[in-house]
Formats: sequence, C-alpha cells, structure tokens
Amino acid sequence: MKTVALVGTFDSKGTEYQYIKQLLEKLDLNVFTIHTGVFEPLFVPDIDVSVVAEQIGEEIMKIRERNDRAYATAVLSKGLEILLPKLYAENLFDGVLSFGGTGGTSLVAPGMRKLPIGVPKLIVSTVASGDTSVYVGTSDIIMMPSIVDVSGLNKISKRIFGNAASAMAGLLNYRFETEEDDHPLIATTMFGVTTPAVNFARDYLEKRGYEVLVFHATGVGGRTMESLVADGYFKGVLDLTTTEWADQLVGGILNAGEKRLEAAAVAKVPQVVSLGALDMVNFGPFDTVPERFKKRIFYKHNPTVTLMRTTIEENKALGKIIAEKLNLAQIETILTIPKAGFSGIDVVDGPFYCPEADQALIRSIKEHLSNDKVQVIELDNTINDQAFAEFSAQQLINLINKEGI
Repeated sequence: MKTVALVGTFDSKGTEYQYIKQLLEKLDLNVFTIHTGVFEPLFVPDIDVSVVAEQIGEEIMKIRERNDRAYATAVLSKGLEILLPKLYAENLFDGVLSFGGTGGTSLVAPGMRKLPIGVPKLIVSTVASGDTSVYVGTSDIIMMPSIVDVSGLNKISKRIFGNAASAMAGLLNYRFETEEDDHPLIATTMFGVTTPAVNFARDYLEKRGYEVLVFHATGVGGRTMESLVADGYFKGVLDLTTTEWADQLVGGILNAGEKRLEAAAVAKVPQVVSLGALDMVNFGPFDTVPERFKKRIFYKHNPTVTLMRTTIEENKALGKIIAEKLNLAQIETILTIPKAGFSGIDVVDGPFYCPEADQALIRSIKEHLSNDKVQVIELDNTINDQAFAEFSAQQLINLINKEGI
C-alpha cells in the first residue's frame, strides 16, 4: 500500500482533516499525519508540531506564548522545509496532501517544493485560482481550488475533499512509470522566435545520444531550468535563449530573477550560451504596456503578447549583465554570437532588425568579459540558421567530452 503524508493544522481544522484521513484510508492508502497547527491537535498525529518547530531550534510552547500568527507561520514553514525532505528520504510517505487558506498554503508549500520532482504533491487551497507562482515556484506542486473555505463539512467541501483524495489515490496507485535510460540530459532554452534554432540543436544532440529538455524562457521556465541545473540533473546546458534578462532589466513580464544564468557556472556544468531574443522585452496585450514605453518599437506577437524592441542603451546594460554572469564560470564556457540576428524578427527586413543595437550588446559583452575560461565565438548567421544551431550544439558536446562527463 502507498502512503500519503497528510499535512495541516489539525487544531483549527481537525474535523476536516479527520474526515479526509478516513477518505484516504477507504481508498486503500496508508496515511502519515503531520500536524502544523500551533495548538493541540484534535487527534494524535504521527508527527507533532513540536517536532516541526525543533527543526530550527524553536520550542512550540514559546511559540504559543508569543501568540503571533505571522511569526508562527514563518517558523513552522521553515521547520517543515527541513523536516519534510528528511521524512521522505526515510521512505515514510510516497506523496503529500494538504488543505488550507493563505496561511496554511504558505506554511506547507515551501516544504513541498523541497521534495524531488515527480513526488505527488497536492494542495487544496482557497488561493488556487489566482497567481499560484509564489506557492508552486519551480516545483511540480498541483493546486486545486477549494471553492469554499476549508472550514466545516458540507455538500460542497465534502465533494472537493473527495475529489482531492481520489486524485491523490490515482497519483499514487496508477502512476505511469517511464522507462529509464542512460542518455545524458541536456537543458536548453527556447522562445517562439528561437524555436527553429532549438529544434535544429535538439535533433543534432539527440542523434548523438543525448536527451534534450527544452525550457520555455518565460520567466518560470528559466527559473525552473536554473533550479534543476543546480540540483545536478544535467550534463550540459545549451542556453540559446537568454531573453529573460531583457525583461528583468527593462521591466517586462517574463523575467526569471537576478540569479538567471548562474546555476551552470556555480555547479561547474558545461554550458554554451547565446543571445537568443535579447532584442525584445515582453508585455501582455498592447493596452497593458506601461505608458512610458508607448513611443517605442513594438511587434504584436499574438493578441496576448506584445514585444518591444530593446534599445542601444538597454543592450549596453544587457551586455554588461551577460558578461558578469559569464565571469562566474569556473570551467571552460562558450558564448556563441549570431551576428546576423538574435531572433526570428531581428533579421534583414524584419520588424526588429537593428544592427546598431545588436552590436552595442556584443561590444558591451566583450568590454566587460574578464574570465579567460570563457571563449567568445562570432558567426555570420542568424540564431535560427541550422548551421549556427548545430555549431553551438557541437561546441557543447566538445565541452562535455573535455570535462569527461
């Protein structure tokens, strides 16, 4: 029998969790209960909240005396971040399930994010229908709207609780097991306007025995790739599409944070980097573009995505950033530069064609690059030329072979 870790506040929502525990057991699941509420639980859990608090040197009695909900949530969340992976490593559960509002979701989600990709993680929450990125992060947490608050048993909540229990049973008992193989994994980044390049590179690498995972460079894609690179999933990184830095710098909607383009360098993973889609910043529908940009050059990619051309000054700043990230490299790294254009619309007669802006980026990178481990290779291609994509892929293979990986 599979075991589900049922995590939540068994004090304030003890009746609800007791009901959910019974549902799970009726579905032939073992239930491993972890209490994260501040006060005494309605039923005896397998792991008491005191154990959660102890993970960061706190005493639950002192937390109770303080009577500060925000403080308690922060402390217990940090404790669960440490404890939950430990319990999983001890094979005490196979998947994890939780229910709650903003407080309960904020408490449990960080711990779930620390579990490996592929471990079933489900949160039924009152905030599941909005922007869930703060809870999910770069993990594979599933969030289900609770419809009504997780408070009391009624016709609606019972149906939702039943669906969640059934979903967890399905995730645990009817999992599709993929065949394991020994093909080394390569990470690469793609955007709509760099798709041909990535497709050429992927085909080239797969024909040579590699398995390629493509990450959509939409902010969360870049963050997810960086996280998995740091966790040691990949033998190499073909970072063809670094566009997220344009959004980070200028204020677009698809930024991946200030750590983008660092993981491979810090983890000493062979990488080939390029400048894909750094000619653009991303916004939503045109009427959502900030007023200060209204006189800029735009391209309506589709009804919900508006692209804005980066300027010479912005590209100078981007060049400095890219160089600073490459300067972190601890092993041989290659930057391939497609001098004829950085995207499918940054080409001769294309709406974003601007050689002066592209050259400003290239010059800035060279000016600020100080790491002799980084080799810069310029080619007279657009990024989407097959020759450029395959050349970049082969350079990555060369780096992997040199490192003996």
